[in-house]
Amino acid sequence: MPENKKLLEVEHLKQYFPVQGGGMNKKFVKAVDDVSFYVNKGETLGLVGESGCGKTTTGRTLLRLHEPTGGKIIYDGKDITHVNMLPYRRKMQIVFQDPYASLDPRMTVGDIVGEAIDIHKLAANTKERRDRIVELLSLVGLNTEHANRYPHEFSGGQRQRVGIARALAVNPEFIVCDEPISALDVSIQAQVVNMFEELQDKMGLTYLFISHNLSVVKHISNRIGVMYLGKLVELADSRELTFHSVHPYTRSLISAIPVAEPVTSRDTKRIVLKGDVPSPVNPPSGCRFRTRCPYADEQCAAKEPEWKEVSTGHYAACFHLDRVK
Repeated sequence: MPENKKLLEVEHLKQYFPVQGGGMNKKFVKAVDDVSFYVNKGETLGLVGESGCGKTTTGRTLLRLHEPTGGKIIYDGKDITHVNMLPYRRKMQIVFQDPYASLDPRMTVGDIVGEAIDIHKLAANTKERRDRIVELLSLVGLNTEHANRYPHEFSGGQRQRVGIARALAVNPEFIVCDEPISALDVSIQAQVVNMFEELQDKMGLTYLFISHNLSVVKHISNRIGVMYLGKLVELADSRELTFHSVHPYTRSLISAIPVAEPVTSRDTKRIVLKGDVPSPVNPPSGCRFRTRCPYADEQCAAKEPEWKEVSTGHYAACFHLDRVK
């Protein structure tokens, strides 16, 4: 069970990428724009939204794989926004979305997993290093002989297990899971999700689980945050968000979850959004969702909605929460 101690806090995080050829009027892709949240120790916080909404950039920025444009990143009570990250690499790790692109094809699996052990000097000798690599591979369901193979010799699910073993090599406390199952078959997805849960129970891990698959996030997460065009629009307990969501964008995402029961599926009303996601280079004024929102009015265009607590632990940013049905 998650503790009530905050392990990671993100305050007003911003990540802007300059657009080339801007000249005097240089423009920026506002990938993450004033996002704040926290993750309790031992918790899984899910982060969902459409492709391009800023989920992955948020995860990479809080690990300082991208240097933040603004805001604060606080880990275990310490501001790490501008510090040397090497000591924190042992505490904070990431599992990447593409299990093939994130593994060096010229290195054996043993060397891939053992690289972090070498960098952080976690093994006193060659035997201790080898035993640790075998232990890590076993932990994620791989065999000893897999250590001598190369990434191209594995299936997608096995490669993702290698990526997870690499992340676990330094005994981290916090792991960003960046769409770790999106490139896998459905049957393999279930195995990997179950493995994440087992590892969390065994090692006391804390996750930021990023995905566009709300049904998976709902299953694994304690709380869920919903992002749209660089902004966090709703954040609540997993069950609360599923059954009592208040933001129109969250409602549309939940309505898109497939229902296995035919009768229930026929009775479920699908909320179809009109139009396309606006450009993050030139986002709409006021509420960024207003161009696709059925409740939008002049107020939504004039100013940005305030991020507020609508019930205990349930936050949202919308002017028309009382009208959303």
